[in-house]
Amino acid sequence: MSAMVEPVSGGQRINHENYYSELTQGAHAYFDLGAFEFEMGETLPGAKLAYKTYGTLNRARDNAILFPHMYSGTSASMEPFIGVGRPLDPQKYFIVLPGQFGNGFSSSPSNTPAPFDRARFPKVTIGDDVRAQYRLVTEQFKIDKLQLVLGWSMGAEQTYEWAVRYPERVLRAALFGGTAKTTPHNYLSVCLHEEAIRSDPAWNGGDYRDPSAVKAGLTLHAHVFSVLGVCPAFYKKEAWRIFGSTSLEEFIQNFWEAWFLPMDPNNLLCMAWKWRHGDVSRLFGGDLRKTLAQIHAKTYVMPFANDMLFPVEDCAAEQAMIAGSKLRVINSLWAHFAMLCVDPADQQQIDRNLAELLATPV
Repeated sequence: MSAMVEPVSGGQRINHENYYSELTQGAHAYFDLGAFEFEMGETLPGAKLAYKTYGTLNRARDNAILFPHMYSGTSASMEPFIGVGRPLDPQKYFIVLPGQFGNGFSSSPSNTPAPFDRARFPKVTIGDDVRAQYRLVTEQFKIDKLQLVLGWSMGAEQTYEWAVRYPERVLRAALFGGTAKTTPHNYLSVCLHEEAIRSDPAWNGGDYRDPSAVKAGLTLHAHVFSVLGVCPAFYKKEAWRIFGSTSLEEFIQNFWEAWFLPMDPNNLLCMAWKWRHGDVSRLFGGDLRKTLAQIHAKTYVMPFANDMLFPVEDCAAEQAMIAGSKLRVINSLWAHFAMLCVDPADQQQIDRNLAELLATPV
């Protein structure tokens, strides 16, 4: 899902960034992490972090922005937010789009040799991703401070981790549709996503040979997202018509199924596990208020109205624990998936808030 979807008539399929086609194009750069020790105790030899960059790092190395991606995404998934004259302007900023473990480009179940292949890939945490990204930022680019770290959903989880773990390095933080600690309801929702994949006999405990063989599980996973990813009013008001679909069935096929069916099931399960175990408060003994008090960045918490995965009230409760932070609700029937900006009004709201945050002195 690397490109902005423009409203058209007659139906369309989502322009999804297919793991497999892009792997052949060499679109990402790679940072060698060597033998990387995960927080759960296992060490992965020859670990790598995929990433992309836009713009030029200035001589002072103080114009960098970090934009980690969400569940089921890759570095390219955030590219639609970059553009000349927009808040994330590559003529002004050096924008780093870091990967995460399990996304199919960085070290993942799908690309790691035995004995860490497929379902045997180590359990990964949000902290593992952020520690790897920290090494990319500091070792590869010698960047001391980031003008902004931002992210959506799991990208927000990573942003919280950055702002707490490295408070002196993050000058601004923008958190869209995500929380610092996964709530019980969110945890159960992710379990359902995982169970949908594992319910397919072709999953075979993760030892399938062809990811496309797990079509039934991936289809069910897509259908779960079709229910939880937007809100009831989205379907009642047929807001999906802006996507260009002429029927609900066509929308489900061309949006949700087209998004998830090309993906590797073990990669999704790897990312899902760390999503549902996301909890930055573990850094301070489980005390979330003490943890969020560590944040020094100018912070905007931006939940999506109608979001059933990360409700506004959950995001607002955490925002209230961050000194000097602001709550900015993005109003959209696209709910959790407002970040895709299928509706141009969603992009306008997001850009307006990012522009304001970037203009805020630090």
